[in-house]
Amino acid sequence: MDHTALPVSAPRSAVPSIARMENYLLGGKDHYQIDRQACWRLLALAPAARAAATACRHFLRRAVRMLAAERDLRQFIDFGCGLPDLDNTHDAARRAADDVRTVYVDDDPVIAAHGRARMEPDEHAVVVRARLGDLDAVLEHPDVRPLIDPRKPIAVLLVSVLHRIPDDDDPARMVRDIASRLAPGSAMVISHLVSDVDTVRAQVTDLMLGCTGGRWGRVRTRREVETLFQPLHVLPPGVVDVCGWHPDPLLSPPAATGGQWMEYGGVAEIR
Repeated sequence: MDHTALPVSAPRSAVPSIARMENYLLGGKDHYQIDRQACWRLLALAPAARAAATACRHFLRRAVRMLAAERDLRQFIDFGCGLPDLDNTHDAARRAADDVRTVYVDDDPVIAAHGRARMEPDEHAVVVRARLGDLDAVLEHPDVRPLIDPRKPIAVLLVSVLHRIPDDDDPARMVRDIASRLAPGSAMVISHLVSDVDTVRAQVTDLMLGCTGGRWGRVRTRREVETLFQPLHVLPPGVVDVCGWHPDPLLSPPAATGGQWMEYGGVAEIR
C-alpha cells in the first residue's frame, strides 16, 4: 500500500473517524479538519497521545516480525487495521518470510473500501469489512477462505482495538472467544489505551464517545487490561507499556509515558 492523501472527491464526514485521527497522530495525510480538531482536543487532555500512537505502531511491527521469524507463523488477521500506512502488517511479516498471508479487517465501511482501493495487487493480502473481533465472519468471508486455513496457527492482532469495544460487548469475552477458535501454536497480539488517572480516563472516554458518535468503548486501567490476558499464555516480557516490549533501537520508540497515558499490551500464545 502506498501512502497518499485521501482523494478530494471523498465524502467529508461530519463525524471524526478513529482511523483518520490515528493517521493524523502518526503524521499521515489521510485526514480532514474535523479529525484534526478532535485530535487537538485529545492532545489537550492526554499530551502523550501522539507518542503512544507511534509506540503502538512500532510495537505492532516488532510483534509481527517476531511471530513470523521466531514462531514461524504465516497467517495474520489484523482487526481494526485502519488506513494503509507506509509499513503495514504484511510488509513487516514478509521481511521475515515471503509466504505470509494477511487479512486486514475494519468495521468502518469507508475505511475498508479505501483500504481495498489502495491495496496494490497482492494475492496474499486482502481487506474485508467485518465487526471487530468477529473471527467467524472473517474466516467465512469468500475472499478469506482461500488465504487462511483455520486448522493451522494464526496470529490475530487486536492492536489498539479493544478500547473501542463497550463494556456491554464484553471485550474479555471477545478475547476468550477468539482464543477458543484458534489452533494450538496460534498467537494473539493485544494492546489497549490505559490511564491510571481517573479524571484522564473519564475525560478522554467522554471526548471520544462524543466526537465519534458513540463508536468507542472506554479507556481502562492497566489492571483491567491484564485481566484480558488471563486465559492466555503470555510471552515474555509480559503485559507492559508497549515501549518496553522487546524495544528495537533501530525503530527509536519514544520513552515510556508512565501511568497517566500509555498503550499497554503484550503477545500471548495459544496452547
